[in-house]
Amino acid sequence: MDLETRHLRQLLTDAQQLPEVLLLKQSTTSTNDDVREIAQKGVNTILVCSEMQTQGRGQHQRQWVSPVGNIYLSTLLETRTPLDGRLALEIALNILQMPSLKPIEQLQIKWPNDLYSKQDKWGGILVEPINTHQAIVGVGINLMPLPQELLDQQTTSLIQLGLTYPNRIKIISELYLAIQQAGQWFDHGCYNLAARFNNYAAFIDQAIEFEQINQTITGKFKGISDDGSINIESEQGISNYYQGRLRLQG
Repeated sequence: MDLETRHLRQLLTDAQQLPEVLLLKQSTTSTNDDVREIAQKGVNTILVCSEMQTQGRGQHQRQWVSPVGNIYLSTLLETRTPLDGRLALEIALNILQMPSLKPIEQLQIKWPNDLYSKQDKWGGILVEPINTHQAIVGVGINLMPLPQELLDQQTTSLIQLGLTYPNRIKIISELYLAIQQAGQWFDHGCYNLAARFNNYAAFIDQAIEFEQINQTITGKFKGISDDGSINIESEQGISNYYQGRLRLQG
């Protein structure tokens, strides 16, 4: 067992959250696919993290650029409550409370699953349900700057946001614990979700475009409701939506 794996096992053992399967890989196709394959063997608690991915993906099967040096992590999460879109919001909220991120100010969440800041996106969350009560949760975190020529949007990284000498293994352990904690919030009804989320919401009260399959809606982003839906104010009043892609107007 290598030193990093031993360190991570110790951190999660100390937190009484050591999974049955824990893998730190140098390269893989997709950590979500790794977890899916292990889960099919009947394992219930899994953590897979890789230094790079060759076929990483985000929402709607979009490519997730995954060069060496950042964190690409997936785990299996089981909930008592039937899964819905609020889970990704709870995961994002719990990630922002991680001790390693305390030195960084003004961290945000872009609905429904992007980790954001005033200086653009630094991470993202992918929830892929296996059944009504079980999902693979993937998280990608930019520790270091990404080559912008590989991307179709502006990004930033924890180092650019001021996190000096990030401890990769400590952050991995905190991410795993944050996801488990999010599952508990979800099982307890996502208490006060709208108020908690809107405190960190990117683009709040700004002019936005909301892209759906057959239309693009323009208006002002007014945060979310407790059921996780997005609220958009237009000339017709406030309407709420459950699926779509949010971006700043223009």
